[in-house]
Amino acid sequence: MDVFLYQLNLSGLTASAVMIALFFAVLWHSNRRAEMRWWTYGWTANVVALWVTAVFWYAQPPATLHGLVFGVYLIPKCLYVWLLLRGALEFGSIRPRRLTAAIVVPAILVFSTIALFVVTTRDRLGLAASVIVAVGFGAGGLLLAHKRASSSMWLIVGFAVRATLAAMEGAAYAVNLAAAAQPVDSLFAVPANALLAAHYTLDIGAEWLLAMGCVIAITTRTQHDLERANGQMLEAQAGLRRLADRDPLTALANRRALPDVLRAVQPIGATLIFFDMDGFKKINDERGHQTGDQCLIEFAAALTQCFRPSDAVVRYAGDEFLVVASGLDEAAVSARVGAVRTRVAQGSLPLRFSAGVSHLAAHGDPDEAVRMADEAMYRAKSAGRRRKSGRRRAAVSVLPDVSGSR
Repeated sequence: MDVFLYQLNLSGLTASAVMIALFFAVLWHSNRRAEMRWWTYGWTANVVALWVTAVFWYAQPPATLHGLVFGVYLIPKCLYVWLLLRGALEFGSIRPRRLTAAIVVPAILVFSTIALFVVTTRDRLGLAASVIVAVGFGAGGLLLAHKRASSSMWLIVGFAVRATLAAMEGAAYAVNLAAAAQPVDSLFAVPANALLAAHYTLDIGAEWLLAMGCVIAITTRTQHDLERANGQMLEAQAGLRRLADRDPLTALANRRALPDVLRAVQPIGATLIFFDMDGFKKINDERGHQTGDQCLIEFAAALTQCFRPSDAVVRYAGDEFLVVASGLDEAAVSARVGAVRTRVAQGSLPLRFSAGVSHLAAHGDPDEAVRMADEAMYRAKSAGRRRKSGRRRAAVSVLPDVSGSR
């Protein structure tokens, strides 16, 4: 009857291990992280170890072969612990040199060979396997906790529970081994036997908890990676948008950014000042485009310095600029436009410009306000040309003109 119960419990544990291994194999196919490879191999090794156990309980080999079966069993059991531990350390970016395959695999083979002659009873095998699981998973949980690896809480919990259960089972097997040599107080023998009778069922629960810890850890880490990648992508998009909304020559906002500027001031209204450099075409024709670019840079700098930091200065098109300023009355606007004239007159090139002003009422039409400022600028430019023609008839000797007709 005891053998049948062992076979029944072992069948359930083996079926559970197969399900876990298949689950990780499917998950690894869709998530090619390095941890998933180690964990898939580890759960597969656990299935192999349980198959060896199943062969033992169903075939019932003679006592002379127990050492051989137990030694063979310990190979995949050790691999199971090492592979799950290796995946967990990979998850925590911990890579100890002593846990590489070149060191661990030969050590497992040597240990299993020694076990052929030492581990000759089921209690000794149970003690050996429990110690391996308790030490391996306990060390893994402690290393992850010490490293404070992100998203590893449930993985640490899974390792801690599995290691604790293995330590309790190891203690129970040690009690049985001690009882074989001399009688043991029932205070220890009864709980030990009860634990060993139920250990297959407990192992199923502990291994599923460990498996879920691995899955939750990898899922959370993947989610965080996706969120970080999405954040980086959004930041890159914002950077590209800023570049697209910025004039590369003058570093001012360009016409593409104007709708956002007008939308921001529309609820409260604003004053729009439209600037156009006089004679910019002549500058380019007579002095070259490099000088024309320098004129644009100096003019943009003058606008930025003469208006407030809260005012939006936009390079509208070519030699046209638009300032959107909230809270400026007519006198303040005139003073700032005058300041711009003074500053550009003191620059390296004798720049001149025309300006037109319109007012955007609160919740008014921004496009209409821009159009009215543009028309006002053209009227100012026409008036300036008439004044300039009168001066030329009176005096012909002037500085080289850098502001001819538009």
